[in-house]
Amino acid sequence: MTSMQTAVLYTGLFILLFIVLKGLVGRVRMSEKIMFGDGANERLQRAQRTQGNAVEDVPVTLIGLLGLGALAAPVWLIHALGALFLLGRVLHAVGLSGSSGGSPGRMWGTLLTLLVMLATALSCLWFALV
Repeated sequence: MTSMQTAVLYTGLFILLFIVLKGLVGRVRMSEKIMFGDGANERLQRAQRTQGNAVEDVPVTLIGLLGLGALAAPVWLIHALGALFLLGRVLHAVGLSGSSGGSPGRMWGTLLTLLVMLATALSCLWFALV
C-alpha cells in the first residue's frame, strides 16, 4: 500500500462514519417526529452535535492525511494517525450520543482527536519543510 492509498483508505472510512452519523440523526428525527430544527429535544440535539463535531474536525485532518500521502510520508505514520483519529471520533460519538454530560468516551475521544490533529499538523510541517 502506498502513502496515498493509505490516506485515501482513511478518507473512505471517515465517509462511512459520516453516513452512520447522518443516519443516527435521521433515525432520531423519525422516532421523535421532528422534521426540522431540534424541537428542543435533547436526544436530537446530542445526535446533531455528534455529527457536527465530526464535521468540525474530520475534514481538516483528512486534508492533512492526504497531504502526507502526497508527500510520501511513511505508510505506518498515516496508518497510526488515521487509526487513532478514527478511534477518537468513534469514542467521542458513542460518548456524546449516550449522554449530554461528560463521559469517558467523550473525554478520551476529544483528547485523542486533539492529539492526532496536533501530530498531523506537525507531521505536515515536517514533511513539507524537509
